Amino acid sequence: MIQTSSKLLTLEEFLKLPETEPASEYIDGEIIQKSMPQGQHSVIQGELVTAINAALKPQRIARAFPELRCTFGGRAIVPDVSVFVGNRIPREDNGSVANVFPIAPDWIIEILSPEQSQTKVTKKIIQCLKFETQMGWLIDPEEKTVFVYRPQQQTEVFDESEQKVPVPSFASELRLSVGDLFRWLLE
Repeated sequence: MIQTSSKLLTLEEFLKLPETEPASEYIDGEIIQKSMPQGQHSVIQGELVTAINAALKPQRIARAFPELRCTFGGRAIVPDVSVFVGNRIPREDNGSVANVFPIAPDWIIEILSPEQSQTKVTKKIIQCLKFETQMGWLIDPEEKTVFVYRPQQQTEVFDESEQKVPVPSFASELRLSVGDLFRWLLE
């Protein structure tokens, strides 16, 4: 991750800056550029967005977005996958999906990259849980483990292939095991 100069910017100043590739986030007054996704990260991210949308989008229950900027609580973050319940998706007057999402996702999913700090990613998930996020996943491809975070509950660890990974109640149609997630890396 790359950090900019030590001069702290306001959230409003940050949001006026040009976008970076990979995306930058604004957390606690600092601009932190996300790591460039690598192969395993990209595979899991793409398959998860597809699986979530296949299970939840047709009935307009929820929708998954990859790399979507969410601005709330004085922060601007770009989760690997953000899932929003249908009636919470910001909309334009004509009904189309808005460009700006000034709220926390209902479900945040992060996929750990080899050079990424697990502590920083965990802090991001925990911050989301303070702003109406119902669940957070931290997927560690190297360890073949999924950490599940819920508001005011103990973190759960899923690392056995047959274990079903919990999903938020609105996503009950989606059933994935630890093995399902990591088998995508073999396809």
